[in-house]
Amino acid sequence: MARRDQIASRMAEAVVKRLVVRKFAEVRDESRARDVVRRILAEDFLAEEKIDADARALMFSHAKEIRDSASDYKRLFTLVKAKLAKERGFTL
Repeated sequence: MARRDQIASRMAEAVVKRLVVRKFAEVRDESRARDVVRRILAEDFLAEEKIDADARALMFSHAKEIRDSASDYKRLFTLVKAKLAKERGFTL
């Protein structure tokens, strides 16, 4: 199991447990609910990784301009990633 799947599984278990304990949701099959939440979280993690990779590729294609400017790489990466996420309708 990949690390993101492990994290998604732990988060799904916590989310479903909290929803049931606080009676925000009535769940008949907790294991199925955990699986659904885990799958959704894993898909979101994968989508964010894709955005990261695309942002790195875009910045790599403009590496010379970035190097020649006085831009902070981390700040620029965050801005590029946010712009790509917004274009794709993804909330970071």
